[in-house]
Amino acid sequence: MKFNQATDYAFRAVLYLANQTRGKVVDAQTISQSQVIPMRFLLKIMPSLIKSRIVGSQRGVGGGYYLAKAPGEITLLDVVEAIEGPVTINKCLIDPSYCSKDGAPGCPVHRTLGEIQEKLVQELRNRNFDDLMHKARQE
Repeated sequence: MKFNQATDYAFRAVLYLANQTRGKVVDAQTISQSQVIPMRFLLKIMPSLIKSRIVGSQRGVGGGYYLAKAPGEITLLDVVEAIEGPVTINKCLIDPSYCSKDGAPGCPVHRTLGEIQEKLVQELRNRNFDDLMHKARQE
């Protein structure tokens, strides 16, 4: 499994906003330049983060983006799901009909991948942007 580039950019954009004063509105140009995110990608991912209520937006002069929740309330899983949808490491874990053996419930590979996927999801759920901000300060 590999997160796509948009998810990496979303992590950076959310972390940048998390490091701003609560409620501070930051324009897209500033986020793009400071996080080395191409503007076209930033403008593509922000609507997904807004729809997921991770980021808010303000239109007009002085408009831009702000964090819609406290950093501790936003997990890595929230961002991944906002950009990519549910975390899945194999098609058969989405829909058992993808299994060419028609044996997903009894298949040891399916069960094992399901256990691994659940651990990955749990780890992503356990990591929030407050944690990431503290790690950055320790470095």
